[in-house]
This record gives sequence, structure tokens and C-alpha cells, in this order.
Amino acid sequence: MTEQVQLASADEALAETYKKHASWRDYLTLTKPNVVLLLLLTALVGMCLASPTWVSWQIMVPGLVGIGFMSGSAAAVNHLVDRHIDARMARTLRRPLPSGALSPRRVLTFAAVLGALGFAVLAIWVNMLTAWLTLASLVGYAIVYTMYLKRATPQNIVIGGLAGAAPPLLGWTAVTNEIHPFAILLVMIVFTWTPPHFWALAVHRAKDYAKADIPMLPVTHGIEFTKTCILLYTILLGVVCLLPYIIGMSGVIYLVGSTVLSIWFLVYAWKLKFSPGKLTAFNMFKFSIWQLFGLFILLLVDHYLVTPAL
Repeated sequence: MTEQVQLASADEALAETYKKHASWRDYLTLTKPNVVLLLLLTALVGMCLASPTWVSWQIMVPGLVGIGFMSGSAAAVNHLVDRHIDARMARTLRRPLPSGALSPRRVLTFAAVLGALGFAVLAIWVNMLTAWLTLASLVGYAIVYTMYLKRATPQNIVIGGLAGAAPPLLGWTAVTNEIHPFAILLVMIVFTWTPPHFWALAVHRAKDYAKADIPMLPVTHGIEFTKTCILLYTILLGVVCLLPYIIGMSGVIYLVGSTVLSIWFLVYAWKLKFSPGKLTAFNMFKFSIWQLFGLFILLLVDHYLVTPAL
């Protein structure tokens, strides 16, 4: 009860600073555009791999718009729920809610409208399977992960990572209206990539998470244990990244490129564990973004240049 009173008082204090006319940049920030763009790339690759030819724009455009809108909606809910945590962390202190640029009511309205528009676009112009799966992903990230798992267990990012791994499947179902094992494999790649990606940032920002009382793995089990987990997950990711070639989903371009990226990522994980510098964890986090980007670009290029039509 005391905590609820404190949170209400914090909201009242911020209410004095809310702008009458927020900038469009504040609303854009709510959607986490850099994250959404990476998710849309994985969705686009899912679409392309589901088709032997280039995907029709009648499916591609509404599919990406709908998935993008609902991903942005989930991100906005994340901002809303985490506003008091964000106010205690240096990395997130200047976000629209803790900075007083937007009120919780405006953010909730924005998230609801954006999510509803995204669902409608997918339901009307794509298919209901994709619409419902995207909604399930939104609920998984915005509700299950943000409101419960993030505060309940140090395995939050492992369990909650499934929602963030869904876009390749959503792209695939947008084209085929069915769930295919190849689409599940794409989900597995993103799912396995998520823990070493996020834990690297958590190691770099461990003091911030401890200050905000969030049970991230470095806070609950220590930084060295987390580094070991990062190394093991990086090895597992390397194995998972070989599967598209092994099962005939991709060809030699993907095999060579993904192997180079996996080894490079493993070098970062090894250095982080055994000879870290001040910025090793953060540099690994930044590289992981480019790794996922590179993996899916390789899948896309390989699909149209090497791999026979499915």
C-alpha cells in the first residue's frame, strides 16, 4: 500500500511538468523505433522465405504496417508500466514519461489506438491468424513480461523473449496463413539470441538495475555467473544458427556468413568472461544487434540467390 502511495505521489509530481502539446518525437520514442525496425526486418524475411518469389505488396505493406503498429503499441505499454523504474535509471531517465513530456493517460490512449489500428489492418488486409498471433505477442511482451516476469524472476528475459521472437513467424503466416516448421526455426534463432544480447546490456548496467530493484540476472546471481550464461547461450546460438543450412532451408551464402557472425559473437562472449574491459559488455550488446541484422539479411540474400524455391 505504501509503495502504491509513493508511485501515485510520483505521478502527481510529474503532472506539474506535462507539456500541453507534446512533440511528435515523444510519441515516436514511445514506440522504440530502432527495436521495431529490427523486428520488422525479421518479419520481412519471414515473409520472403515463405514465398519462392518476391512478396506481393498487397500483403507486404499491410503486414508490416500492422505488425509495426502493434509492436509500437506494446513498446508504449512498456514505457507506461516501467515509468517509475525508468525514473531511477540513468539510461531511461529522459524517456517521455519520467521526463514529464507525456502523461500516463496520453500514453495509454496512444498505445490503445495504435494497437487497435494494427490489429484492424492485419485482420482486414492480411489474415486473422496473423492478427491473433500478433495480439498474443503484444500481450506477451506488454502484459506477461513487462507487468509480471520482469519483476518476478531473473529468467524474465529468457521466458519473455518468446514474444519478441515472434515477428518472423508473423511474417510467414501473413503470406501463407499457416504455421510452418521453418518459421518456428526463425523464432528459435531470435529466441536464443535474446538472452546474450540483453544480458550483455544488463552486465553493463547492473548498478542501474540494482538501484531500480529489478531482478535481472547480474543483480540476483552476480556478474560472473551472468557472463558464464552469456558464453553458454552464445555457443547455443551458434549451433541454432547452423540449423537453417542443415535442414536445407538456406544455402552456402548463409552458412559462411552466419558462421563468421557466430564466431565473432563468441569472441565477444569469451572476452567478456575471461578478459573484459570497461566497455566489453556494452560493445557486445551493440554488436549483437548487428549480428541479428546480418543473420536475417543473409537469409534473405541466400533465399533469392542460392536456395531453390520451397
